[in-house]
Amino acid sequence: MSEGSDVADWWRTAIIDMEPGRIELRGRPVQELIGTTGFAGMIWLMVMGEPIAGHRARLFEAVLVAAVDHGPQAPSIAAARMAATCGIGLQSAMATGINMLGDVHGGAGEQAVEMYRFVEGAGPGGLAAALDDWRAAHGRYLPGFGHRFHKPVDPRAPRLLALVDEAAEAGAVSGAYAGIGRAIEAHLAAERGKPVPMNIDGASAVIFAELGCPPPLARGFFALSRSWEQTEQGGRNKGPTPPAYRWTHDRN
Repeated sequence: MSEGSDVADWWRTAIIDMEPGRIELRGRPVQELIGTTGFAGMIWLMVMGEPIAGHRARLFEAVLVAAVDHGPQAPSIAAARMAATCGIGLQSAMATGINMLGDVHGGAGEQAVEMYRFVEGAGPGGLAAALDDWRAAHGRYLPGFGHRFHKPVDPRAPRLLALVDEAAEAGAVSGAYAGIGRAIEAHLAAERGKPVPMNIDGASAVIFAELGCPPPLARGFFALSRSWEQTEQGGRNKGPTPPAYRWTHDRN
């Protein structure tokens, strides 16, 4: 922290700079973004710190559209609906569902990105051994594959992979992770003797990996950009001001 700016430096941000009559988001005047930047592109800019365009932007928007809802039986959605019947407001009902998202329900996208990169590190011909190692460390379920409802195919996955193929042909992404995802799907089908479809988490993870996103963002890209920024900066148990600042105690 610089001398005389301890409070200002306590909560640093690269996202927004503002003063009366001026607002800049990631260095761009807000009035230049309004009407020229789509909502998906704005989310990407706020979280990743750079604009996204062309095939990459189309991929990002497509995955947000595909993952917008998981049906009324999804635990978090069911909880939000039940909460809404209890007389609470919309914000509280949404929070009820969001608070149920964890490693088992909601974490498969992040885990799938990690698994794809783990398999990638094994190199050509190392798929089977890499999956065995992954299972030994994480359990028998492979994140992003299989669906209790959509059989033999999750209709969202082929369409998303087709868009990845188009982007790869245009040179916007490598296409490597789509290849890894398809190879895992084929391996599982041969292993079990029946189709084990890539699901929305697996397909979403392909796109996030292709776009170079850190795995945690595949858990839920709608996480507030401010929360992600602080995660990147680090810090433990930070209160609203530096520790040297104390509160005023009003004595009775």
